[in-house]
Amino acid sequence: MKAFVVHAPGQSTIEEVESPVAKPGHVVIDIARAGVCGTDVEFFNGDMAYFQTGEAKYPMRLGHEWCGTVTSAGEGVDKNWIGKRVTGDTMLGCQKCKRCKSGLQHVCSDRFEIGIRNGWPGALAEQLLVPEFALYELPDSVDDTVGALIEPGGNSLRAAQAAHAAPGKKVLIWGSGTIGLLSAQFAIAMGAEVHMVGRNPATLSLARDLGVHFSTQIFEDVDGGYDAIIDATNDSSIPAEALACVEPGGRLVYIGVSVEPSMLDSRSLVLKDVTAVGILSASPGLKGAIDFYSRGEIDPRPIVAATVGLSKCSDVLSGKKIDGAGIGPKIQIDPRIL
Repeated sequence: MKAFVVHAPGQSTIEEVESPVAKPGHVVIDIARAGVCGTDVEFFNGDMAYFQTGEAKYPMRLGHEWCGTVTSAGEGVDKNWIGKRVTGDTMLGCQKCKRCKSGLQHVCSDRFEIGIRNGWPGALAEQLLVPEFALYELPDSVDDTVGALIEPGGNSLRAAQAAHAAPGKKVLIWGSGTIGLLSAQFAIAMGAEVHMVGRNPATLSLARDLGVHFSTQIFEDVDGGYDAIIDATNDSSIPAEALACVEPGGRLVYIGVSVEPSMLDSRSLVLKDVTAVGILSASPGLKGAIDFYSRGEIDPRPIVAATVGLSKCSDVLSGKKIDGAGIGPKIQIDPRIL
């Protein structure tokens, strides 16, 4: 099969590789759509911290936002999966440790992460091997574009939930990328008044089209009084700034990760009685994201600017403009198109 392979920072090829085989407990999926995200860019550029910790090394096969159809199933797998449209968890815990058994398999110390950690090949390829326990069936109301937005949707749903978004709540989202825009959609669906600060005027305009009450490039323009702030940036200065402007007794949700350490004064957390929450993974939010999407409460498709073939992966990851792309921050790959 064809797969996108990164060999070194900025160096990649489309290669013929061995097709996966459905070993016991696993299925093989024909990929219909895979999203490209900021984590993939960090691996492509060589900036990802996992390289320093030894949890990742080149060559790498990226891609952890995906959907497709199960085409074969290994020993012990329910054969009814064959032919079903699915997406799946990125985090593949050992299923044996205390964390996995208590529903925290996404922080299992021995976990694989599809297309990210410990060498599990990703979805920027024609096929993908996935354990049965990670599968989620997609209803007919969720098309391929939306199906490949389940993983970022699960992260974003968890962020909105951690912010306690609800009627009467005022939420500021810092960052107008995919996670920021999806978090805004979930928070709005939950009844909150949502404001946004970002750098890109096009995606801030899209945010308003999606229902954000106010968006700006200038932080000084926001009017304060925020019950919660979601940091969906990779800027190391934002965590402390968010703490400074959240309401006492409010909530901070940190889902963005900067390359450099982010510093904040824990005394402010105490003296303002603020709750700070970190969001690592979509895992606990995947089913909820599917439910929101399938009911039509949220339509994430405007976030997708374009869908291209495998041969465009390096262009997308290096930030080159895609001809005909819309204003959304997300590019998806259809591996069936070279």
